[in-house]
Amino acid sequence: MNIDGRPWRTIWLEEGGRSIGVIDQTLLPHRFVTRSLTTLEQAAEAISTMVVRGAPLIGVTGAYGLMLALQDDPSDASLAAAFARLNATRPTAVNLRWALERVRDRVAPLAPEQRAAAARAEAGAIVEEDVAMCEAIGDLGLALFQQLAEARPPERRGEPLNVLTHCNAGWLATVDWGTALAPIYKAHRSGLAIHVWVDETRPRNQGASLTAFELGCEGVPHTVIVDNAGGHLMQHGRVDAVIVGTDRTTRSGDVCNKIGTYLKALAAHDNGVPFYVALPASTIDWTIADGVAEIPIEARSPEEVTRIAGKPAGGEPTSVQLVPDGSEGFNPAFDVTPARLVTALITERGVAPASEEGLQALYAGS
Repeated sequence: MNIDGRPWRTIWLEEGGRSIGVIDQTLLPHRFVTRSLTTLEQAAEAISTMVVRGAPLIGVTGAYGLMLALQDDPSDASLAAAFARLNATRPTAVNLRWALERVRDRVAPLAPEQRAAAARAEAGAIVEEDVAMCEAIGDLGLALFQQLAEARPPERRGEPLNVLTHCNAGWLATVDWGTALAPIYKAHRSGLAIHVWVDETRPRNQGASLTAFELGCEGVPHTVIVDNAGGHLMQHGRVDAVIVGTDRTTRSGDVCNKIGTYLKALAAHDNGVPFYVALPASTIDWTIADGVAEIPIEARSPEEVTRIAGKPAGGEPTSVQLVPDGSEGFNPAFDVTPARLVTALITERGVAPASEEGLQALYAGS
């Protein structure tokens, strides 16, 4: 995607492949800063502190984190310790475990001196596959948006398609294109008039800071709203579709996404608004069926609730306390939307019902 006319991905190799570069997403939208990661610990820290975030990008960063560890020590013990360290950084997004297992299984049979190069190659393959999958999701989602636009009453066909999204599932959450935002970018570039309602997405405000930043760079018309405004907009016919990403999808079609997604799905269901979830294959957890009971929900620092980051007029970004002294905060980072509330899953292989049968029809034998 483009920033000030320059194409960027969210992660890249540096120093002839010895280190990786990433965008520090904790500083957006007020500062655009890149960081170099040269060690396993730096990669783990970047994931846990959300310098990098979004399920697919977390997975890619983990894959490269194994490469960094094996460059320092290619032994079996180092591989096992690096796997455990990286896998523990974010417990909810299944892409991380998937990518780590893929690299581990690729390098484990090799001689130690071959492992770092093999890990680099496997991580690079995951990168390119992620880009291709996200672009395919964009193309399939665009077709859905075009159908929605054409199905509107004649008096509304000249209006922009109004799409609501929650959190950030754009290129900053992946390597490029994004998941939920990929169809929006494809629609905008194809000439389909589209407008995006951007949930602020408390407590870390990934919508207000990251999604709005992305859409602004791409020139997509958008409006930032408070999280609780979505239902009101749907009641008044001002939302044509909701599209979100997911950090883990069960084989039965339950989806786990940023906290607040479940409430948007309930509002969409009550108002007859299509609720789409965009995801690559790496986000499907075939080992579990009941998302509410079985998906581990990460609880992050209460300070993300009790404080907020911002930039005063003419000043430097800072953080301020929101609550009275002594008030506690609770910060579950994700919730689970049952499959019954999901209109369809948009994957790189096609659009499917949110069900085990729907997913198996796309991925049987893979």
